[in-house]
Amino acid sequence: MKPLVKSLALLAALAAGAQVFASDTKPKVALVMKSLANEFFQTMEEGAKAHQKQHAAEYDLIANGIKDETDTAAQIKIIQQMIAEKVDAIVLAPADSKALVPVVKQAVDKGVLVVNIDNKLDDGALKEKGLTVPFVGPDNRKGAKLVGDYLAKQLKAGDKVGILEGVSTTFNAQQRTAGFQDAMKTVGAVVVGVQSGQWEMEKGNTVASAMLREHPDLKALLCGNDNMALGAVAAVKTAGKTGQVKVVGYDNIDAVKPLLAEGKLLATADQYAAKQAVFGIEIAVKAVKAKTPQNKMPGAIETTVDLVTK
Repeated sequence: MKPLVKSLALLAALAAGAQVFASDTKPKVALVMKSLANEFFQTMEEGAKAHQKQHAAEYDLIANGIKDETDTAAQIKIIQQMIAEKVDAIVLAPADSKALVPVVKQAVDKGVLVVNIDNKLDDGALKEKGLTVPFVGPDNRKGAKLVGDYLAKQLKAGDKVGILEGVSTTFNAQQRTAGFQDAMKTVGAVVVGVQSGQWEMEKGNTVASAMLREHPDLKALLCGNDNMALGAVAAVKTAGKTGQVKVVGYDNIDAVKPLLAEGKLLATADQYAAKQAVFGIEIAVKAVKAKTPQNKMPGAIETTVDLVTK
């Protein structure tokens, strides 16, 4: 089944069960995100709050996030706080694929249902803890390959490219890098380096600048998210290579839309932040109402990711 069809089928099923919400005690759902300084997660939060407002009789929402993408300790504390506040479910976009698993175990042991969105928790770490956590999100490798394949049309065999990876311990960063590498391998481009920009614009700028200095003949920078792409575009401009070095991103945040229109950013991918949160919340609410145990929750639910160009 195609991801969009699967997602629509899921929503239909959820809608069918929605009639019981108003008559029962409202579940309390916590949406725990990564950095709210990132426009992607701001969009996710706005989408979740809009959905809760439309379904105010069905559930209550607590939305929270950390200051920056790498502050896993702060995210762990937020989850522990949500456990203490006795939420019924947590919808989690983890800052680290492995480091968050122990606190997820704490939540589940306290009877809190957990749904994973955006960045997949590590399968091995989950298995070690005996956990089953449904993942709602796109195939990041496939999405990055869409972007990389579009870039590849403007490259030739032997061209040098660099990859700006997100936080390297996160599954989605690893998968996006793999997708970029798949596309570059197909065209015969040479990946001269993979370095972490930690999902941040400033760090992305620093990494991109260093790559441009080290490889004056670099043809493209493939960025694991749009924040890093913003930094890379600025680095290309500073180096006086606008139009010579192609830049691609991932997320389709509003901040990159002018760059797409001007051709300073060649392409990005839209993974629909708000929809991911809504799907995760609806799965959580339905499971709470049905008293579904964590180990009987549904498996992975693939959501849509689309190529976005000028």
